[in-house]
Order: sequence, then C-alpha cells, then structure tokens
Amino acid sequence: MPENFFILFKQELWLTAILFILLISKLKDKQPAATSLLTGINILLLLNFLSGFFFNAEGSLFGKMFVTNHLHVFEKNILNLAALLISLQSTKWLENHEHIIEFYVLMISSLLGMFFMISAANVLMLYVGLELSTIPLAAVANFDLKRKTSGEAAMKLIISSAFSSAILLLGISFIYGCTGSLDFADINNLLHKEPLHAAAFLLFFVGLLFKVSAVPFHLWTADVYEGSPVAVTSFLSVASKAAAVFALLNVLNKMAQPLSSIWHDALIWISLLTIIVGNLFALRQQNIKRLLAFSSVSQVGFLLLAASANSSLGNAAIIYFILIYVFSNLAAFGVIALVSAVKQKETLTDYHAFYTNNKFLSWCLSIALFSLAGVPPTAGFFGKLFLLMSASQGITFTVLTIAALNMVVSMYYYLRVVRTLFANNENECLEAIEVPITAKIALVICVAGILLTGVLSGAYNYIITLQ
Repeated sequence: MPENFFILFKQELWLTAILFILLISKLKDKQPAATSLLTGINILLLLNFLSGFFFNAEGSLFGKMFVTNHLHVFEKNILNLAALLISLQSTKWLENHEHIIEFYVLMISSLLGMFFMISAANVLMLYVGLELSTIPLAAVANFDLKRKTSGEAAMKLIISSAFSSAILLLGISFIYGCTGSLDFADINNLLHKEPLHAAAFLLFFVGLLFKVSAVPFHLWTADVYEGSPVAVTSFLSVASKAAAVFALLNVLNKMAQPLSSIWHDALIWISLLTIIVGNLFALRQQNIKRLLAFSSVSQVGFLLLAASANSSLGNAAIIYFILIYVFSNLAAFGVIALVSAVKQKETLTDYHAFYTNNKFLSWCLSIALFSLAGVPPTAGFFGKLFLLMSASQGITFTVLTIAALNMVVSMYYYLRVVRTLFANNENECLEAIEVPITAKIALVICVAGILLTGVLSGAYNYIITLQ
C-alpha cells in the first residue's frame, strides 16, 4: 500500500465511512428520531464536503487504474456540495418517510461510483464506477413505493441504463481487441484513424452519451425525472449528469486524442441537435419537472459544444458551468421539493400567483430560472458566455449563431414560469408554505452562488489553474 494511500483515496474513504455508519445505525433495535437522524447525516455530509479542501495530493493507485489530482478533487467536491444541498432541501420529505437510512445509503453509494468514474484511468474502472453510480439510482427512483409513476421511472431508468451499458461494453470489447489494452494512456497511443478503431470508439462514445442525455439518447430523461421523488430528480439532474460529463471529458482528453477529428465533428452535430430538441420539447411542457428535464437536455448541448473545442479553456468553461448549474438547478428543485412535499403539486398552473403567499420561495425560483436562461448578471450568463467563447475556436459562425439563438428560445419557457409565479390572481394561489431551516439554508447558499459565482471571477480562474 502506498504511503499516501489515505490521502489519495481520502474522498472515497469518507463516503465509505459514512456508509458504514449508516448501516450500523440501521442495525440498532431502536432507531433515532427522524429529526436527529437527518441532523446527524447532514453533519456527516458537511464534514465530507469540507474534507475536500484539506490534505490533497496527486498520484495513482491500483496499478494506475485510479488517478487523482487537484482538478479531480475539485470535481468530486462539486458533487459533495450537490449531495449536501439536496439533503438539506429534502428534510421536509424525508421526515415523513420510513426509509431515511436506505435513501442515504443508495445516494451515497451512487456518489461513490461517480467518484470512481472521475478518477478512472482504465476503461474497466470507468465501467465499474458507471454501474455503481447507476444501479442505486434505479432503486432510489422507486423510493415512493406507493406511487405507480415512481416504479415506472425506475423501470425506464434501469432499461435505458442496461441498453447503454450493453453498447458501452461492446465498444470496450472492440477497443481491447484493437489495442490490447484497457488503460487510457495505452489506448491513446495505440488508436489510429482506421474504420475499426473509429467504430469501436464510437460505440463506447454512444454509451456515455446515454448517461448525459444527449439527443437522440435522451428519451428516458423526462419520464424518469417526472416519476422520481423530487430529491432523486435533483440528484439525477445535477450529480449524475455532472459525473457523466466529467468522465466524458477524461475519455476525450486522455484516451481518444488520435480520433479527435472524428469526435469533434460528431460532437458539434450532436450538441446542436441536443440544444434544439431540448428547447422544442421544453416549450410545450406543463409539468415543471418535465420542463426542467428537457431544459437539462438543452444545457447538455452547450456543454458538448464546448467539449468539441478540445482545449483547456473549453474544459475549464465546462467545469465552471457545472458548478453554476448545481446552484441554479438545485435552487429551482429546492422550491419544487417543498411544494411537492407539502401540496403534492408539480404542474405550472399550480404555481399561479405563487408570489402572493410565498415571496421568498418565488424569488429563489425566479433567480434560479434567470440563471438557467443565462440572464445577466446571474452566474448562468457568465457560464453560457464562457462556454460559447471556448467553443467558438473550433466551430463556424453559423453553428455559434444557432446556439446563441437557442438561448433566446429558452428564455421563453423559463420566463413563462416566472410570469406564472407573479400573476395577479389571489383566488387561485397556493397558501403559504413553511420552509424548514435546513431548506432555507440550502436555498440561500444556492442563490448566493448564483449571484456571486459569476460576478466574482475567482472560481473560473481557479479552475484554469488546476488544469
């Protein structure tokens, strides 16, 4: 065992320790009260997040299958932040649930798999992390056992994941047959612009595109988002998608550079298709979770467009945007979670004149939607700006114009929600919703992140220095 094993593997060990604590507490004859249990878990998640800022090092483990550096630590800490915020926002829902520990065991197990995906320097390590992150998500999507739609969401997620995994494994087998290796570095040196090599990588590539919900591999997204509990939808939309994008960046940069001319063109077409289709479907949605699902599809298109640049600035812009996306999406889903837990309402009409009795929640949701739309001075504007600027180095003016025009299209369905919130009709509005202190803290953190991350450029500059 290397001397610095506990430093290099620190974040994974933290999650494993939390899992053991949860499992041991489940074995006790007398379970603690829900409030005490949630408080204890939130403290553990906070300590897990804070640990990412101290005693970090660069190196490799397990025969160089697992590699960590300061950028990987930062990416993992983004996911830790997302898990903490989701936990704080879900207090109201979980307090009335009988399987609190099971929820966290599944979520943290999935998070552990995402960490392995990010640090993978070997195709098998990436695949193991991918499966470890996906299978618990399918179980937790069915967490509302009394709702039929929750079971349907889990079934659709597991079927689509199995299909994408099959394609991914077929690509892995072809890559191994072509190169005789499963290490990223070796594959990068042995891949050539030959038809079989290109076909092998494209199969592997398609399997990853399923995970990020890129068009035409996005059809599972809206149904799973709608059927899952809001906390699970939040985790899917932020943590799962971010981890898949981080893994995709690793694959493109460290494993597939010899085929960059092939995947560059493919990414441009897929990104444009993803942006357009995501926006068109979002325009006609009446369920707010489905609207944000197709919105997330469109956002992935912008990320893939920046990834096509194949540059350090493009990678920095992607990571920066994902940080902003965590704050923006979780601010939106934090409000939706409270309304869903208390009123079981998720359609746009249910939010009519929402501002009348819920001013704090209305402003939080509005600021989140402004950021997702890219309206200045929110961080979302700067995130989209950096994405398009980095992508402009490798795309035509026509492609850039189409992407920019789609930002205008997205403003319509985001602002449609804002208009609904501030409508003047007190007879149809929801009554005041009590906001737990933990949820209020999470929403304040998200709104502060939206307003400050863009105006203060330190986060973007810091990410650039990590590469």
